[in-house]
Amino acid sequence: VQLVESGGNLVQAGESLRLSCAASGFTFLDYAITWFRQAPGKEREGVSCIGCGDGGTYYADSAKGRFTISSDNADNTVYLQMNSLKPEDTAVYYCAADYRGKVLIGLYHNISWFSPTLYTYWGQGTQVTVSS
Repeated sequence: VQLVESGGNLVQAGESLRLSCAASGFTFLDYAITWFRQAPGKEREGVSCIGCGDGGTYYADSAKGRFTISSDNADNTVYLQMNSLKPEDTAVYYCAADYRGKVLIGLYHNISWFSPTLYTYWGQGTQVTVSS
């Protein structure tokens, strides 16, 4: 299983970026894929998930209305479109994946799909820096 993120960059506040997570080595549609981010000195936090819960898309409050997660099943790639970026969005962004069933079982045990401990497979991360 391999996850490779790309698309991070230095942008100004208000601008947009699209991150990509290219997945290989597993059956794409069987997995939930979640974007996380980690800013210096802070814990890793979930941003958005596709394939979690009922298979839909989910967003952290910080991402709602500004970020959009999508997937290209033919290319086994998940995207995170980020608009109206703010300096507080500055972080290393990671994509993570695990079986949809495992994520659901976690939910039944009150483990949020935004819990980093739920995911086995991780990419190396891509840096997003938003200047004010």
